[in-house]
Amino acid sequence: MTENVLLGVEEMYRADALAVDAGVASLDLMEAAGAAIVSEIQNRWPLRPVAVLAGPGNNGGDGFVTARLLETAGWPVRLALLGGKDKLKGDAAVNADKWGGDTEDLTPDILDGDPLVVDALFGAGLTRPLEGEALKCVQRINEEGLDCLGVDIPSGVHGDSGEILTPDGKDKGSAPKAAVTVTFFRAKPGHYLMPGRDLCGEIVVADIGIPESVLGEINPGIHLNGPGLWQEVLPWPDVEGHKYSRGHAVVVGGAEMTGAARLAVMGARRMGAGLVTIATPPEAFAVYAKEEPGTLVKAIEDETDFRDLLADPKKNTILAGPGLGVSDTTREKVLMALETGKPAVIDADGLSVFSDDPDQLFQAITGPCLLTPHEGEFDRLFSLTGDKVSRAREAARLSSAVVLLKGADTVIAAPNGEETVSAVINATGTPDLATAGSGDVLAGMALGLMSQGLSPFDAASAAAWLHGVAAGKFGPGLIAEDLPAALPQILQSLKENAPKT
Repeated sequence: MTENVLLGVEEMYRADALAVDAGVASLDLMEAAGAAIVSEIQNRWPLRPVAVLAGPGNNGGDGFVTARLLETAGWPVRLALLGGKDKLKGDAAVNADKWGGDTEDLTPDILDGDPLVVDALFGAGLTRPLEGEALKCVQRINEEGLDCLGVDIPSGVHGDSGEILTPDGKDKGSAPKAAVTVTFFRAKPGHYLMPGRDLCGEIVVADIGIPESVLGEINPGIHLNGPGLWQEVLPWPDVEGHKYSRGHAVVVGGAEMTGAARLAVMGARRMGAGLVTIATPPEAFAVYAKEEPGTLVKAIEDETDFRDLLADPKKNTILAGPGLGVSDTTREKVLMALETGKPAVIDADGLSVFSDDPDQLFQAITGPCLLTPHEGEFDRLFSLTGDKVSRAREAARLSSAVVLLKGADTVIAAPNGEETVSAVINATGTPDLATAGSGDVLAGMALGLMSQGLSPFDAASAAAWLHGVAAGKFGPGLIAEDLPAALPQILQSLKENAPKT
């Protein structure tokens, strides 16, 4: 599972320090970083002119090593330094002295002739926006579409948040768009949070000699989502199992937007829920009943009917929200669902209906619960600022629920440190998921896994990853109905590669 670890900026500084304490020379770490960059360049591009942009810190030191090793390998290299060489310190100064070529002042002229650019200006710990000659160089890289390799992270992107650092009073900051970013030991959250992920290009994590044992002392809580986190607990059918042992989920259906609940049911059933019942107003019964024949449909006349349905001990999980509408009726159904204490997924209208009184929702959550908001729904409930991981974590704490904050960089956060992994960033998926109903399928997928006993955190993590992979497998032209049909092939592959017990 440690290969999924993401290290924040301060955690990475600590990893470097712990490696040195363990006897790894810091100069050796910098040499290995430069060698990894050179290896990536040689494997990716034919021999061509290279412009190395070196900054005033250790990132610049990596640039000096890269320039030296490339020149030794016969590549034509120019190096430009931001600031005076006499201001360099430590390992960066040592490697600047080892560089045998000219050290030019950093100006956009270094980019003449369409070179391959090595952006070694600033690393993930930069706390101020680019300015002056560095900003001019980055703007020219983007304007001319120059091939660029980012060292650690594209300069101007913060390693924790993925945000482009922005000048006060300005509309936006700037950072180069890299074809590939080479980072070291472990990636950072900013590599996978937008817009950083979009600027990094392909992310290559290089081993530079930091012992993996340092992770035990750092105890990081953020991971990149992947099967290594939850594959061991995925519920596969047992030879002695039956439909009742695989859970009986309830999806609360609306009277008008019936497609949302139907899509959620498809997601839940494809993920293995043994039975799924749609609880519907009587006027929509016929619409639901004529759909998938394996779906059960129950007409609910009033509050008593709904409570009786939820009280059935065989019905072990509940999804409320998709297609219900923002109304007092929706509010009441969500509260009744949560009152049972059964594992619940609250999505869409089930969240929006509490925008005027979020505490009412949070106080009603007493059992295992997953909230699945998109950014708009999230903002209406929580009004939090900061990077996406921090906001999701705080929302999980406030609500006492697992929060799946949707987007191109979906984040899942657990409340109150209940999980060893407190947050994951999901990097699967494509822009094709921006289609009506895809979120309903995702909520249903998580429901299906929870009905089989997975915790809300594991269910949300697995569902988000599978949802994105399914979209990638299908490709352009995707509509929400295609997602459940794409799941069996992916699940089969996971089953074949499941850890042996």
